Amino acid sequence: MNVLFLCTGNSCRSILGEATFNHLAPAGWKAMSAGSKPTGYVHPRSLSLLGREGISPDGYFSKSWADLPATPNIVITVCASAAGETCPAYLGPVMRTHWGVDDPAHATGTEEEIEASFMGAYRILRARIKAFLALPLDELEADSARMKAELDRIGLLQA
Repeated sequence: MNVLFLCTGNSCRSILGEATFNHLAPAGWKAMSAGSKPTGYVHPRSLSLLGREGISPDGYFSKSWADLPATPNIVITVCASAAGETCPAYLGPVMRTHWGVDDPAHATGTEEEIEASFMGAYRILRARIKAFLALPLDELEADSARMKAELDRIGLLQA
């Protein structure tokens, strides 16, 4: 099962989602990330945060959704559309859900405030990923309506 974390720039949230999911996922489940308009770099704070959390930051790079190594089964958009951010719409026969998270790449303020923004995004994504992986995945793979409902519900969870 391939899960795509998708946003516009693929520099922070989608990378955090991909790395965290792959760190926690059972065998046979794999995450990837992409952007509709990739920035071309991964935000250094995202990589250092992953390292501090015990997740290898190696090998992550900003890429376009046109360059995916596999076809996703599930697409999770992580844009904060409530904040007026345009969220890309992945086309194709996939299950889609939205897990909006504010973009820490746009955080301003003190070093502590900016770092807190990155940590907040990470904690929300991690909590949602853990809730996803706690589902009876074997059962839900055969029940797409129930899987979709559960993924949508998880998208409302906060850290």
